[in-house]
Amino acid sequence: MVNRLLCAVAASVVAFASAFAEDDPFLWLEEIESERALDWVKAQNARSLAEIEADPRFAAMYEEALSVLTSDARLPLGAIHNGQVYNFWQDETHVRGLWRRASVESYRSGAPAWETVIDYDALAEAEGRNWIRGSVVCLTPEYVRCMVELSDGGKDAGVWREFNTEEKAFVEDGFFIPEAKSSLAWSDADTLLVGTDWGGDALTTSGYPREVRRWRRGAAMENASTILRVGVEDVWARPIAIHDDGDTYEFVLRGPSFFEREYYRVRAEGAPEKLPLPLEVDFEGVLDGRAIFFLREDWSYRGEIYPQGAVIAYGLSDGAAEVVMTAKANQSIESVAVGDSDIIIQYLDDVSGAAMRLARHKKKPQWQARPIALPENGVVSIVSAGGGTDDAMFSFESLTTPDSLYYVMANNKVEKIMDTPPFFDATGVMVEQRFATSADGTKIPYYVMGRDNVLKQGDAPTVQYAYGGFLAPTLPVYYSDPSRPQHGALAGLMWVKRGGVLVLSNIRGGSEYGPGWHQAALKENRQRAFDDFIAISEHLIESGVTSAEKLGAIGRSNGGLLMGALLTQRPDLYAAMDIGVPLFDMKRYNKLLAGASWMGEYGNPDIPEEWAYISQYSPYQKLEADAGYPKVLFYTSTKDDRVHPGHARKAAAKMDALGYDFFYYENIEGGHGGTANQDQLAYRTALEYAYFAKMLMGQMQ
Repeated sequence: MVNRLLCAVAASVVAFASAFAEDDPFLWLEEIESERALDWVKAQNARSLAEIEADPRFAAMYEEALSVLTSDARLPLGAIHNGQVYNFWQDETHVRGLWRRASVESYRSGAPAWETVIDYDALAEAEGRNWIRGSVVCLTPEYVRCMVELSDGGKDAGVWREFNTEEKAFVEDGFFIPEAKSSLAWSDADTLLVGTDWGGDALTTSGYPREVRRWRRGAAMENASTILRVGVEDVWARPIAIHDDGDTYEFVLRGPSFFEREYYRVRAEGAPEKLPLPLEVDFEGVLDGRAIFFLREDWSYRGEIYPQGAVIAYGLSDGAAEVVMTAKANQSIESVAVGDSDIIIQYLDDVSGAAMRLARHKKKPQWQARPIALPENGVVSIVSAGGGTDDAMFSFESLTTPDSLYYVMANNKVEKIMDTPPFFDATGVMVEQRFATSADGTKIPYYVMGRDNVLKQGDAPTVQYAYGGFLAPTLPVYYSDPSRPQHGALAGLMWVKRGGVLVLSNIRGGSEYGPGWHQAALKENRQRAFDDFIAISEHLIESGVTSAEKLGAIGRSNGGLLMGALLTQRPDLYAAMDIGVPLFDMKRYNKLLAGASWMGEYGNPDIPEEWAYISQYSPYQKLEADAGYPKVLFYTSTKDDRVHPGHARKAAAKMDALGYDFFYYENIEGGHGGTANQDQLAYRTALEYAYFAKMLMGQMQ
């Protein structure tokens, strides 16, 4: 009886949604660069930006953001490759950025002697193109032959061109891949493994390659031989090539969903061989003939159960499996890096960073761990590991502690080689970790940052941030590229010093407590992430930190969906909402750009039973008149080819039709990041904090 009732409800919901989609008066805003849509965008930009820029705080905030984002004092973080440290750098002079390198010796001295490899500003000017730096894939261990990706305006799709790092020039008549969302790997100096848009039905419904081919130098690209072709409903096919101690290991992977992977070993003869692994697993590298994997689900194999959240080593010759490290209940393994002869693992312990080095016993199938003595109570990140050495580099930071860079030798000796001067005066600024209780009784951690006297006085203007999805943890970082408003350096300088409070929410959907923390908020359980954020908001109000009249919320991308759900479910809790590059129309999200690839996270709205739960929170459908919504700030990018700008456009247009005022900003370039350079990022960050100041601190006299 209950099942029949649920099916009936689902059917009625789908019928309503289908009718709504057909009647949606704002579908024309999904036409990304149509004249009508861009005219609407320009009108909204002009109206909104004029009002926010008129706030006396905006100009000062812009200069403050720019001072952080273009400062030469930022750590030049880089990765070691064949005795050189490679770094990407942007500043006021190099807006698009430099790819540069320095010897390990000079880098360790704290005063790197930089040599420019690619000047992206000069390249864009010389070629008359709006080139934005993309990925770089080089043949290891030599790191001479590279494929360099160039993006037009910051899109996910890019052009790939062969580059020689010794000559510091693009290779004439070298490998070239036209614009697409491509993935590739070097098999050898004259062979690439490539997944790209081969033409015809070469893309999945998610817009990613469904076929990986072997392309040899001198052959026409269209004649490359097929290695693996996946289904059109899969998310992608991707290649991997690892060069380990003179041996080359080739793999291709099939992605049935965003989080699932099937790994195939590619040998010289025969069809690719599927490895006997679970679907929820991540490949980390190869060490001494053993493939290293991180398990996001339990693995039953040869009579043993290998637990979710563990790192395992799988013998590529004998199929034997070994546990490298298992996370405890309050831990989460976040990064795994394979060195020359050992493995570096960075993990969280109650959302506080730590790291260790693990090496296999020479005679037994056991892995011995040695903790790395890095600072505690902050964020630890692997900056470099591998690159032909067991030496590694780590950074450490917190909301109030500027980044420091540590060089860790193979014997685990730690030396601090660089640090960043503070971007704001943190005297009297407190950071505390607190816990709220969600609707189902789960304890949810969060960080509070504010001046001591402000927190003691209470009822402070407060900005609460969260992401809550795709295994991405929310960490208390000081500065990270690309920097965001919730990072300590920007928040401290632009918000906290003015008497504001910043809150970072570790809601479910991230990985703060391992894969299970993420899986707890998938699909039909999405409401848990929203409930977690609401629980923290209510705890902030109950404990006197702030009030509903002074509480603002901020989130982008999946966090923008979170904001939309909160807007329509609990508008009484928030006086301001900053909603960036958001998902909003969850009925159509899987039909827009890369949306179909995220159905493993949210579900498929075209399946009645799944739309039945998605429809309960889809913000676009939930918007209604006379609900008391705050004056929202939406922002997006015309060039975002990941999350369709139509989400933000339609949300704003519908709010307008329902009689609500709002702010809107759409950058004409910038990709999913929303900005194409540091100046644009400084501008948008100033818009965001000036908006919060206006809404939560009142008009400046």
